[in-house]
Amino acid sequence: MKPSKRLLVWLSALLALGVLLGSLSALDIDTPPSLQAVNWGMLLALLALAILDALRLQRLPLPRVQRQVPGSLALGRWGEVSLTVGHDFAEPLRIRLFDHVPYGLDFEHLPLTVELQPGQASQVGYRVRPLKRGHFRFEHCEVNLPSPLGLWSGKRLLPVMDNTRVYPDFARLYGGQLLAVDNWLSQLGVRQRQRRGQGLEFHQLREFREGDSLRQIDWKATARQRTPIAREYQDERDQQIMLLLDCGRRMRSQDDELSHFDHALNACLLLSYVALRQGDAVGLCTFAGDQEHYLAPIKGPGQLNVLLNAAYDLESGQRSADYQSAARKLLTRQKRRALVVLVTNLRDEDDDDLLVAVKHLSQQHQVLVASLREATLDRIRSSPVQTLDEALAYCGTVDFLNARAECHERLGAHGVAMLNLRPEELGTDLVTRYLKYKRAGSF
Repeated sequence: MKPSKRLLVWLSALLALGVLLGSLSALDIDTPPSLQAVNWGMLLALLALAILDALRLQRLPLPRVQRQVPGSLALGRWGEVSLTVGHDFAEPLRIRLFDHVPYGLDFEHLPLTVELQPGQASQVGYRVRPLKRGHFRFEHCEVNLPSPLGLWSGKRLLPVMDNTRVYPDFARLYGGQLLAVDNWLSQLGVRQRQRRGQGLEFHQLREFREGDSLRQIDWKATARQRTPIAREYQDERDQQIMLLLDCGRRMRSQDDELSHFDHALNACLLLSYVALRQGDAVGLCTFAGDQEHYLAPIKGPGQLNVLLNAAYDLESGQRSADYQSAARKLLTRQKRRALVVLVTNLRDEDDDDLLVAVKHLSQQHQVLVASLREATLDRIRSSPVQTLDEALAYCGTVDFLNARAECHERLGAHGVAMLNLRPEELGTDLVTRYLKYKRAGSF
């Protein structure tokens, strides 16, 4: 409980009057004796009113607050939270309300001023924007009640429990469901190359058309129908994609609001969405994190929700990536041939360890390694150099990028399929490479 502005004003005025009367008395200036009595009487009356008002404030019933939080929020996007306030007051009351938002959520329009009317419930709201993924728990709501005479303000902490989950921002994915797959992919910037030849899986028989290859002719069907009949093929379905996601300390790099790990997770989920739409099975395996997750490849649209619920609270840890250990664990779990997409952040000292791991995986699977590159390094390299500090930063950046490029070249010389990308490029390039492998029948 704290004094209100009204009480402080009255108290200051009476104290100032008392000081003035005391000063005049010290200077032997005659003042009416009744003024001193009036001043002391007003001070005592104010004190009595303040005590009475404080006691009445303590007896005021607590308002009832109900919070409505979305069950899930998208990372980096604003969401609405509404508060419904009920009360048992006989007279209108104006209160201030502050909701205790969990750490990791940004907010707007707090605190709130609520006008409470007798017999009515008031509804107000504010906005939150998640700054990181995970599970968030709302626990308390703070209400500042004015006393009946307005001399005090009392803070009450109400237990109001709610939970929400913050997922990667997948609004663009679900918006893409309204479009044809090819149109949606082209909107994302995915480059689909023209097919050469036919797919690998038989689809149907049809009449021979101009431009068909003679190898497509089904001679038995042609003899029965006495007209040329061709076999039509489609891209093979029911293939498997295994996402091998690095959760180590190097994925903690951050160029904008999202860390490299968040960019990598978004790209993996984007690839999962496309692959599931193509009829393939998608699984997930994480390594180097505080907790390691494994989801076996399953096809069907429901698998995307399984992946989201398994990955929404993943975080990068402090451990270094052990590629050989991750490869051994994956080989023991994934027996069927699959496209293994390893998303990581390589350094020049990683080439030997990664090369051994990729060779082991390549004996059974098609392997693609995607390495994230810090966007700030590209900005430093392309910026003009005018000072000594800028020259040192430029030289260090160029030396670092050259060492990384040599690492990628050494791995590429051993046949390792590599992608060296900025975080924002990862999603569309992974989908492009997946479609290329699928059309070529590489896995």
